[in-house]
Amino acid sequence: MDFGMETAWSGLLTAFIAVVAYMLKDRSDELDRIQVLLNKTREELARDYVTRDNLHTDIQRVIDRLNALDAKLDRLMEHR
Repeated sequence: MDFGMETAWSGLLTAFIAVVAYMLKDRSDELDRIQVLLNKTREELARDYVTRDNLHTDIQRVIDRLNALDAKLDRLMEHR
């Protein structure tokens, strides 16, 4: 009877360890999948951002255009 109890206990422990190992493997695969998606997202975000130099150049162009408009408005106001 003692041998049967040891076999049953060993079988239960083996089944429990197998279930836990399967769950850990599943979580590990999911974590790998999420890591790949995160890396793709980082690449896409980096592609959409502008560099500091590009931003400075664009802002300077806008400021130059606003200054030109301001000068035109000043000339228009002087003629009236």
